[in-house]
Amino acid sequence: MAEFRTIDSGQARIRVAVEGEGPLVLMVHGFPESWYSWRHQMGPVAQAGFTAAAIDVRGYGGSDKPHPIEAYDMESLTADVAGVARALQPDAPAILFGHDWGAPIVWNTALSRPDAIRAVAGLSVPFTGVPTRPFTDIFKELFTDKGLFFYQAWFQEVGPPEAEAEKDVRDFLRKFYFGIAGEAPDGSWPMKKHGASLLEGMKDPGQFPAWLTAADLDYYVGEFERSGFRGPISRYRNHERDFAWLQQFQGRKLDMPTLLIGGDRDPAFNGFGRIPDPGALMRTQVTDLRGVHVLSGCGHWTQQERPAEVNTLLVDWLKGL
Repeated sequence: MAEFRTIDSGQARIRVAVEGEGPLVLMVHGFPESWYSWRHQMGPVAQAGFTAAAIDVRGYGGSDKPHPIEAYDMESLTADVAGVARALQPDAPAILFGHDWGAPIVWNTALSRPDAIRAVAGLSVPFTGVPTRPFTDIFKELFTDKGLFFYQAWFQEVGPPEAEAEKDVRDFLRKFYFGIAGEAPDGSWPMKKHGASLLEGMKDPGQFPAWLTAADLDYYVGEFERSGFRGPISRYRNHERDFAWLQQFQGRKLDMPTLLIGGDRDPAFNGFGRIPDPGALMRTQVTDLRGVHVLSGCGHWTQQERPAEVNTLLVDWLKGL
């Protein structure tokens, strides 16, 4: 069973679930999740001879929740990951797993601190290199300027997104999780006009897919009822700041073993239709891509929807390092 530790990363106190002994594998979750999204990976990774450690990203769960929006920029979050890794394993570089926002966080931790990271695996979001423009410019062009809703545009205004999510946390999580799950029918993440709210037009599935049990949902609900959503949503309010920080790494590739796993029903995997072949694009930015695995019928919640397949892929990759 995992034990919880609170580790001073240097800038924030981060809660970490830890299980097993051996080389460190540090796991980073996305939105709106927690260390708990890696619950199915902790045991198998530990049993394979590694220290499995999964953090609550700052703003979530048992980790610090600073108020300033800029406290959730990529520079700060990569510093947290590197600080936790150094505290848990001071004498050797760490291996990183990341899902959803956790994938860019681990990709960029490795990019900015290549000596500290031995290998990195991303789920859902490929590594596409140092950006050439802020993502706000991209979604403005593709969605907002055309009068279309995009959830990250909705997240830019401080206040209304938090209020919508916190009004009924269980309802928000059920609709958000199901909307981009593999089992969701087309239209579950509805097209709508700019100015709509996130939940407008989204459906509750009634019977949730078996991969998220009532107890699992209860855990997530409890975490967000305590933490709120300001920190988690503020991650989306740092695109310009992230862009500016990353420019110093222009021209640098990830020069270490990497792995990419995604679902063919995950809109984040293909960049909401912008990336026809995520693996091919990623190969232009990494030197040692050891696999691109696309899981048929899998939605956004990769390691929760398909734990057995994901565990096999991750453990095989770890043993081959």
